[in-house]
Amino acid sequence: MLIILAFIIVFHLTAAVMLFIATIQNAWWIGSDFTTDIWQVCLNTSTIANCTDIGNNIQHFQALQTVQATMIMSTTLCCIGLFSFVLQLFRLKQGERFIFTSVVQLLSSLSVLIGAAIYTAQHDDFHANMNYTGAFKEGTYGYSFILAWVAFGFTLISSIMYLILRKRK
Repeated sequence: MLIILAFIIVFHLTAAVMLFIATIQNAWWIGSDFTTDIWQVCLNTSTIANCTDIGNNIQHFQALQTVQATMIMSTTLCCIGLFSFVLQLFRLKQGERFIFTSVVQLLSSLSVLIGAAIYTAQHDDFHANMNYTGAFKEGTYGYSFILAWVAFGFTLISSIMYLILRKRK
């Protein structure tokens, strides 16, 4: 049982780290001379990176704010889930354990799903309407975007693992 608990803790920590990286790093959309994320745009000229906040520079800023909010919420919920897992591990009786943690992880999973899905659906609008020079349409999804989708899978799987684990001794 201790091996299973250790595996679940490592799995949960991995999901939390992926969510932190996906939320913070500037690599959601990458081109040859720029990188963008949900917070800022960096134009790479020769040796200097000129980063500016996205702010109101795009037409669909409300959708981008939704992505920002859901990514922050998913990261926060994942951390709350880990904290509640550790507390519930020693405090509750068998059969009552980990239901709250499972629900929190499921909410975290849904939050990252909503944020990444909105970014996927709206990314053409985000980058086509930026008030910057450069070809923002000619790029690819970066590792932060991919990590957000992988973190969705990890948080969903961990919420299911907590439901299964609640019955074990």
